[in-house]
Amino acid sequence: MDNNNNDGNNMSRREYLKTSALGAAGLFCAPSIVPASVFGPNPPSEKINIGQIGFGRIARAQDLPKTMENEVSRVVAVSDVDLDRARDGKAFIERYYAEEKGRENYVDVAVYQDYRQMLEDPAIDAVIISTPDHWHARPAIEAALAGKDIYLQKPASLTVDEGRAMSDIMHSTGTVFQIGSQQRSVNPWPQFKRACELVRNGRIGELQTVEVGLPGDPGGGDPTPMNVPETLDYDMWLGSTPDVPYTEQRVHPEEGYSRPGWLRCEAYSAGMITGWGAHHIDTAHWGMGSEHTGPVELEATAVFPTDDPNYEGLWNVHGDFNVTARYANGVVMTVGGDNKQGVRFVGSEGWIYVKRGNAGVTDSDPGSGGDDTPPFQASDPAVLESEIGEHEIHLYESQEQHRNWLECIKSRQLTVAPAEVAHRSCSACLIYHIAMKLPRKLYWDPVNERFKNDEEANAMLARPQRSPWGVRHIEGLAL
Repeated sequence: MDNNNNDGNNMSRREYLKTSALGAAGLFCAPSIVPASVFGPNPPSEKINIGQIGFGRIARAQDLPKTMENEVSRVVAVSDVDLDRARDGKAFIERYYAEEKGRENYVDVAVYQDYRQMLEDPAIDAVIISTPDHWHARPAIEAALAGKDIYLQKPASLTVDEGRAMSDIMHSTGTVFQIGSQQRSVNPWPQFKRACELVRNGRIGELQTVEVGLPGDPGGGDPTPMNVPETLDYDMWLGSTPDVPYTEQRVHPEEGYSRPGWLRCEAYSAGMITGWGAHHIDTAHWGMGSEHTGPVELEATAVFPTDDPNYEGLWNVHGDFNVTARYANGVVMTVGGDNKQGVRFVGSEGWIYVKRGNAGVTDSDPGSGGDDTPPFQASDPAVLESEIGEHEIHLYESQEQHRNWLECIKSRQLTVAPAEVAHRSCSACLIYHIAMKLPRKLYWDPVNERFKNDEEANAMLARPQRSPWGVRHIEGLAL
């Protein structure tokens, strides 16, 4: 693929590699022309060769099918620290192409246990990263420095500091980056963009409050140590987090692809505040026009399983919680289980409520199903049919999240959910999580991304990173 500059950057990714420590050390190679072995109706140079990093339930259910249905893409490699899953990924991809293309040998998918070896392949133009949350920022940064465009599953990062580092690298390298915030695309949920446009154009008057409804996660899980499966590189799976004994309910199911236990362990995930919050708070920011900032004041309460001194379970992310945050424009956002699941914008002249439908983010997440209320409502139903005029605000039109990413790889334009937007949605979730831990009002500086006069809170913006993993241990990268 031709790697042109994006959005006015003064340095292309290839030029950046020539001047960076990583490029000078020869650790990574920038992508070159797609090889002539690419099949299909498009000429080889028009194909985008893609590597899949992480083959779990989200990769199977969303990222790979939604990417492969686009003729311009061609998935040629898969990596997972669990070799069983990586091999499943190879079979999954090759079976898809055999059925869709009617050719048994359409592609021979390369298998890796270490994604860094995949990044060395100059024939791969882009990667999809569908890994646990504690393995988002580092592979994204390394992929950008290797000259690959990136689709990253939400949330953008596990900490505010590593999210800032990631966004800065995406910008400096000109990487085409998309976060998996599918509520920004009209397929399959057109109501979110429509709701945000109506709010931004004053259909409910001056915006006053935004109510975000999110569930918590129950405690539980068996912490009994087990033998590490032979096909799992458990040390790499732990990555930058502490070295603790293996147990299946800490990692992912050894058989099947149901909801993994790491989502409920604070070492690897902040819980539902980022699990769903990365979607709903992103929608709230879109409607508020606050995509590149964050709150200025916040406070929260939360229940954690570990509040019980007799708790012996494995899972320790937050349960029921409530957050109240004020933004510089005066809008107050409340987040938590007291609000109806979804996003409700309340203005001086009415309200608009939007959600996905009666399903959760995935069918196995808490809060999925059971609510048959309409997914798009307003205090005045006529508002929902209001026409957005030619000279009013028209938000970015993306038909589908993965398709938009592929189109932007071709055009070198910004995606509907680029790195800074992804970081700001995630960082709001993460500082809300910090507020759950501290029994006081916090004052946030969204420009410098630090709490004011609160070193205890600022210490929670980063986490210790076990060597040699984590973004601070990327060789040759000064952060």
